[in-house]
Amino acid sequence: QVQLAESGGGLVQAGDSLRLSCAASGRTISSFAMGWFRRAPGKDREIVAHIRSGGSTNYADSVKGRFTISRDNAKNTVYLLVNSLKPEDTAVYYCAVGWVAGPSITWQYWGQGTQVTVSS
Repeated sequence: QVQLAESGGGLVQAGDSLRLSCAASGRTISSFAMGWFRRAPGKDREIVAHIRSGGSTNYADSVKGRFTISRDNAKNTVYLLVNSLKPEDTAVYYCAVGWVAGPSITWQYWGQGTQVTVSS
């Protein structure tokens, strides 16, 4: 069992930056993929970025060049640096633990989310 706790969200203006954190407890996450997702009002949840245990990363086209995912295995924590925020980035951001099987990742444990609101 893994517990995830996101933090770092808030109300910001367009163009601002935030660093979201996802602290894991109950189990070390170093051997797992970790992902950041978001759910905007009235929309389905979408994956924003993920990072595999070896450090390779992948981003949604909508955030490439603006968001950076990283992990600190010593702290059992994953981060999402979000730069140049836009109003359309407004959403609840969640992190999740992923089980990798070849090219596929199955996302299992989820945090409660942190709200990011971007005003224009």
